[in-house]
Amino acid sequence: MLRSLRFFSTSSVKHVSDKARFVPTSGFYPKGYKVGAYSSGVKKDNKLDLAMLVSETPASAAAVFTQNKFKAAPVLASQSVLKQSLGSDINAIVINSGCANAVTGEGGLKDAYAMIEKVDTTIGNKTSHPSTLVMSTGVIGQRLQMNKILPAIPELANKKLGSNHDSWLTCAKGIMTTDTFPKLVSKNFTIDGTSYSLAGLAKGAGMICPNMATLLGFFVTDAPVTPKALNSILKHAVDHSFNCISVDGDMSTNDTISALANGAAGGQLIDENSPNYDVIKNEITSFAKQLAQLVVRDGEGATKFITLKVEDALSYEDAKTVANSISNSALVKTAMFGKDANWGRILCATGYAGVEVEPSKTNVSFIPVDGSAELKLLVNGEPENVDEERASEILESEDLEIKISLGTGGGHSCEFWTCDLSHEYVTINGDYRS
Repeated sequence: MLRSLRFFSTSSVKHVSDKARFVPTSGFYPKGYKVGAYSSGVKKDNKLDLAMLVSETPASAAAVFTQNKFKAAPVLASQSVLKQSLGSDINAIVINSGCANAVTGEGGLKDAYAMIEKVDTTIGNKTSHPSTLVMSTGVIGQRLQMNKILPAIPELANKKLGSNHDSWLTCAKGIMTTDTFPKLVSKNFTIDGTSYSLAGLAKGAGMICPNMATLLGFFVTDAPVTPKALNSILKHAVDHSFNCISVDGDMSTNDTISALANGAAGGQLIDENSPNYDVIKNEITSFAKQLAQLVVRDGEGATKFITLKVEDALSYEDAKTVANSISNSALVKTAMFGKDANWGRILCATGYAGVEVEPSKTNVSFIPVDGSAELKLLVNGEPENVDEERASEILESEDLEIKISLGTGGGHSCEFWTCDLSHEYVTINGDYRS
């Protein structure tokens, strides 16, 4: 467990409902940022639908985007901003929810740029390039209601931004769609005697599958990091976190995870050759894993949080491919929902993943979360006489770990997170637009 992570602290988490225990009541927030959210009227019942983060000093920036061929307008616009700026002097991130601005043609692209320009004008951008990243989430194929969004940007920027916990939590609520709780994580850490903070939020509950997931999110720090170093750190962190989760096997058009580092806490500038480069990379990667896991815990209709540990692969990529195959198997996911220890489905998904496996040395086990002995299902390719009653007891738990050893002798492993597939998932997505 990461030190100082607030959303797992029993003293700071509300136990109002099942999912509410993941919502923090306090946190550690980096210096020099203001955040918030506002209701522009795009969503019904005055729900929050516009969120913003502003760095009080220009920041280094990096982002990782969807690999879907139909990239949404905000993805294309943000890619352009990062290219023009070379990842330097970025001042803000603006996010609208309720409409994805995806597959909206040239008009949608103009809308994305209009949002960027409005934020830049409002906050007083002094650079020679656009300094705002833009994200959108919601229904695909519809144009943004710019008559509502553009006037709301100054209202949000001038009146609704703050730096306290409530402001951060409100910002996290402002980007939700089918999410059942706001996903917010923060921590502090020390490098060479200087204390830094890291905070991040994300939205995502469905259309979750690498690479990445139906994710919008960002994390920011007050540590001083060069754009090039931040870019490589973010790619590593995402590859080991947001690219290691799956809910339903669908990849969105809008996936974006961005990172900012404004250096407001001081200290020596960190680049790829700095002795502290690996330190901050590890801090951000472990942080990103915690945030990514919240997305899986909020999977649409999910009743189980499943950790897959694939071991003894020839490479990390092979282990990850197998984990992805298992996590996206509808048969595996429905078996987990039904609390059925049908390990043959796990083995089947392992076998068709397309990587090297040694069948006579393959092992599969359930690992109980209470610390009791693992339940071996397959040992060196031979099926065990499974205690079905014990298996049912393990599968009653919300959390479950499945360990698969491929027996190749390669020694590489990957940890991956997924959930089950329930009747409720169909209900949610059957009437998403109604």
